Amino acid sequence: MRDAYVAGVGMIRFGRYPQRDVPDLGAEAVLLALKDAGLSIRDVELLAAGCLLQANAMVGQRVLQEVGQTGIPVVNVANACATGSTAFREAWMAVASGVHEVALAVGVEQMGKMGLLGGGGPGIRTEGVIGSGLMPAVFGQAGMEHMRKYGTTPEQFAKVAVKNHRHSTRNPLSQYQNEVSLEDVLKARMVAYPNTLYMCCPTGDGAAAAVVVSPEKARQLGARVRVLASVLTSDPWTERDLTLPDVSTLTRNAARKAYEVAGIGPEDLDLVELHDCFATAELLHYENLGLCRDGEAGRMIDEGETAHGGRIPVNVSGGLLSKGHPLGATGVAGIFEVTSHLRGSAGARQVSGAKVGLSHVIGLGSACTINVLGV
Repeated sequence: MRDAYVAGVGMIRFGRYPQRDVPDLGAEAVLLALKDAGLSIRDVELLAAGCLLQANAMVGQRVLQEVGQTGIPVVNVANACATGSTAFREAWMAVASGVHEVALAVGVEQMGKMGLLGGGGPGIRTEGVIGSGLMPAVFGQAGMEHMRKYGTTPEQFAKVAVKNHRHSTRNPLSQYQNEVSLEDVLKARMVAYPNTLYMCCPTGDGAAAAVVVSPEKARQLGARVRVLASVLTSDPWTERDLTLPDVSTLTRNAARKAYEVAGIGPEDLDLVELHDCFATAELLHYENLGLCRDGEAGRMIDEGETAHGGRIPVNVSGGLLSKGHPLGATGVAGIFEVTSHLRGSAGARQVSGAKVGLSHVIGLGSACTINVLGV
């Protein structure tokens, strides 16, 4: 495998666009990324498109109908919350393998105000009978397990929401850009203990895109952001029962492999964009990604280590809790964010001197992607 570089990124503000459709949203992000790279659709040799809710609707081809149909191969990807980051990995593999010189990844979703539904399917429905597979419940249970094991408090989980909402005020592409106090978070409507409303990510619409190129093309374009590692894992078998899903092992496995491939350790990271679908998830992933020892995540948030300006800033974009979580777009949005900081173009939220960043997405069902970028 050869090196591959991110030559261009584009992202629209996450929010709600009831008057637009999925191809339109995706096309806008694609055009932004191509302009950023200094390329046109005629330069692209492969498109990988991620969209979960329209997984059977040929979204990639429909995006090209908006941008320009050049006859290139199109791969449509659906992989739970990791859909967009899996599309990015497909584009990276197309270039790193030497098959293509320029590949494009786009992640897009239109969710409006719909919730993250679960359960259903044929046969006996276990939802609510032997537990809950709904995401608020799953991550609520995971948080409670952490509380039992390490003494983590609801206040520590709530501080994640306070931090990420504060970060969002510096990000013009975030769905919500307002601060909330610790009291506001703790007193908000309970969704799934210990996660209150402000500790849960909002749904919405959005799109992001990234152009991946070969070393030769990167030299021509002046692209400096290199993909140090791109890893995808699924759940291994573990001795867990159906009422308490394992939300950590696949991330730990992915992190271990990503650090090995990139030739770095977690101590070398300058910023992290991780999957804070719920506030409890962020604290768990501090430990899963090796940002601290097991049981120390509560201390990290208390001491401000993951805030902007801290030892290892996490989710300076506002994270899913504020930026939003249009499922197919989330993974590529993480690439957009990390790339912006490595280029020094993140504006008011810029992490000073950033050289290495990590983007992490987990989709239960299950998939985990970790992409490490560096300059």
